[in-house]
Amino acid sequence: MKRLMIAVAALALTGGGCATAIGSGDSGRSTSPEPQPGARASGDLLPGLRGLSDPFPSTYRPLPTEDLAIVGATVLTGSGQRIENGVVVLSGRISAVGGPDTPIPAGVRRIDAAGRFVTPGIIDAHSHLGVYPSPSVQATSDGNEATSPNTGQVWSEHSVWPQDPGFNRAREGGVTTLQILPGSANLFGGRSVTLRNVPSVSMQGMKFPEAPYGLKMACGENPSRVYGGRNQSPATGMGNMAGYRAAWIEAQNYRRRWEAYERTGEGDPPTRDLRLETLAGVLSGDILVQNHCYRADEMMLMIDLAREFGYRITTFHHASEGYKIADVLAAEGICSATWAGWWGFKMESLDGIEENAALLEAAGACAVIHSDDETLTQRLNQEAAAALSAGRRAGLDIAEETAIAWITLNAARAIGIEDQTGSLEVGKRADVVIWSANPFSIYARADQVFIDGARVHDRFDPTYQPRSDFELGQPGQEGL
Repeated sequence: MKRLMIAVAALALTGGGCATAIGSGDSGRSTSPEPQPGARASGDLLPGLRGLSDPFPSTYRPLPTEDLAIVGATVLTGSGQRIENGVVVLSGRISAVGGPDTPIPAGVRRIDAAGRFVTPGIIDAHSHLGVYPSPSVQATSDGNEATSPNTGQVWSEHSVWPQDPGFNRAREGGVTTLQILPGSANLFGGRSVTLRNVPSVSMQGMKFPEAPYGLKMACGENPSRVYGGRNQSPATGMGNMAGYRAAWIEAQNYRRRWEAYERTGEGDPPTRDLRLETLAGVLSGDILVQNHCYRADEMMLMIDLAREFGYRITTFHHASEGYKIADVLAAEGICSATWAGWWGFKMESLDGIEENAALLEAAGACAVIHSDDETLTQRLNQEAAAALSAGRRAGLDIAEETAIAWITLNAARAIGIEDQTGSLEVGKRADVVIWSANPFSIYARADQVFIDGARVHDRFDPTYQPRSDFELGQPGQEGL
């Protein structure tokens, strides 16, 4: 009976069978996506395919909000500023940021954050939540289509399970946006999707409007181990490179066929190929390359590969040896999404060091701290703190207002949404975290989390401590 009452109460608070007690980011099958200033094409691959480029459009709608002014906190803007006794005004978007004299419109509710810290919402640039959800069982292990070295045709969004309790756990750690990637078994693993970390009954209700798709590529041990173990190519590093090159040649030819058809209008259009559409989207600059790669020498090969076929790499993921080529990565404008403490768990990660992010930062490269893990995503601020401390021990004087970008603005840049979120700047989405203490302290906790100005987590109010439908009635959840 108690379980039934819990379920009924959750439905009453959410207005339907959605996933939490604070509402849902999915308002149903919307007829038009949320208007976005400067909206970009998302998967707009070739002229003849434009009408088909977004068959699973976002239905995300911001949750109900009110105009707020957060006052008295130490504000780390994500864009390099530190403001003591700061003011941040939210009205769905950031409407003002400044010192104590910043004007606050009449009637705006104030939140006294004296003694606390305010930052942009954390962005996890490498997550598998929803595609490798909890509980971790074979039935829900949907992150790796390990059936061919090139599975560019699969999209991670089609494996996302919105009820994954990990989304709520990540939100409690201040995470407001995540890039969900396919796994790294393949040379080309498929498309990524960027999600707003809001409760929803559908993937579309979480999908970040107009965020660009990414193509997950993987170099190194994973693809050669998976397919070499089946006595097929690739089984070696050179087999990996040959597989990439053959695929890009095929994608170039596919793109030329479509361009010729558009130019002449003669005959039937080429037959659509979902695998090649994704690669062609990279060649046209509409899809960003998210490249799993640990070793410096292999990253250099991938840079040469990108030059050969005329595309650019947006981010190297893991990048354990990024510090060895930090100057090259800075010159190429490639972000490195890495960790502080993960190293040595396989040969290609053997030379990972805690100072990696700090050395990248010191060289002027784009450093990002990511999770690749359902637990680490809950404490990305602590992982950034470990990387910052290691850099300082090595003599690199990096300020906290700079390092916070590793999990905010740089992470947004790494997945192509830096014009929308990642920093507390006027006009950007009001994705904000109020921390109980300095976010680089092990004792810091996210007191309140806002997405588009809507309160989605409150450490002191059970109404804003959601549980997924999956958890309702499960053992250990009876008191919720």
